[in-house]
Amino acid sequence: MELLSIILWWAAGIIGISYLVILAWAIAYDFAKTRIDPGFDHPWKLRALHWNFIMLFTTGKILEWLGVCSQVVFVRLMTDLRRFKVPPNLYTKDMDFDGVAVRIYLHKTPGLVRRKGFVFFHGGAGLAGSISSYQNICSKIANESDSVVVSVGYRLAPEYPFPTQSEDCHTATVHFMKNAETYGVDPSQIVIGGDSAGGNFATAIAQKLVGRPDLPKLRAQVLIYAGTQAMDFTLPSCQQNARMPFLFCENLAYYGMQYFGKDTSLSDDLLRGSHVPHEMRLKCAKYVSPDNLPERSKQRGYQPIPLAPFKPKVYEQLSNILDVSFSTLFADDAVIQQLPETFIVSCEHDILRDDSLLYKKRLEDNGVKVVWFHAENGFHGVINFFDLGFFSFPLGSEILSRVADFVKHL
Repeated sequence: MELLSIILWWAAGIIGISYLVILAWAIAYDFAKTRIDPGFDHPWKLRALHWNFIMLFTTGKILEWLGVCSQVVFVRLMTDLRRFKVPPNLYTKDMDFDGVAVRIYLHKTPGLVRRKGFVFFHGGAGLAGSISSYQNICSKIANESDSVVVSVGYRLAPEYPFPTQSEDCHTATVHFMKNAETYGVDPSQIVIGGDSAGGNFATAIAQKLVGRPDLPKLRAQVLIYAGTQAMDFTLPSCQQNARMPFLFCENLAYYGMQYFGKDTSLSDDLLRGSHVPHEMRLKCAKYVSPDNLPERSKQRGYQPIPLAPFKPKVYEQLSNILDVSFSTLFADDAVIQQLPETFIVSCEHDILRDDSLLYKKRLEDNGVKVVWFHAENGFHGVINFFDLGFFSFPLGSEILSRVADFVKHL
């Protein structure tokens, strides 16, 4: 017993020291790297959350170096540890839609008429996130919108390479559209949407479903700080928020390369625009031009930066990220014109802010109705922090309530 006590004491000491070392590293890294705009509310709360975020990824990287598990597997495991309760008026079913795992949020009280349906795609760069880690978000939307929510558990990269994620979301959506009445949903009242990468999947699927005579037309799409293009990372929001938690520009490129199964050494070429061929620069420059952005978005130190010289070998590696299946901003007008009513959420302190604004303009220029909410104190990932007690950001709850209200009153 005495030997066991010594071993446990020693192990606890090692863990405690390791925790303090990693915490110190996280704080030092945060202050060295992070740049929070002076106008942002609650910077210290954000920093404290960011320290935990850095510790999570640092611990994952250490375990990867030690050969225990990959960083991304550790991050997935830790983000799935938290358990969320479902409101008493809802219940969930875990199901399989043509091979894709889904969790359906259903109401215990039958509706007087068929309800709306909302197919939700979670964020996480296509590498992380799950139907479990998004249960609080989907519960809130289902409860407040009085809709049936389908949360899609698409397979993740790098184990399942691009475009598996979007294809899984498409498969689940089509299955639900064909079987909506089984779940008490009106087939003409189906909405799709998601946050971050999930928002990108929603744009791609909405475009893919255009002109499908065998399916009902989508009622709407909801895009929460979605990425819509991978051509230009020198836009004002990329410059102004390059080191704003929880998505640094360099991290976007690094994990983007992992998502596409590419060498992460290509990250710098991606950010500089070396992957963009001359013909695409001529054709698509009008869609990513800062002239399409509100003047206020071009303040806070923005300076126009031209794309770097074209490198054919880089393009050979990264050509698929410029395809409209991912860079949905560049879809033809004939497709954009047929998209459904859209609710767009953009956050001022997010590197993807201008992706949202540019997509909004393309939709409006093509006659698509857009409802827009701009979160002045928003940052990337804010909806994931709406229920963390003292560390909560009420803005996250407001965004989800606005989404629910949009769906409810369609």
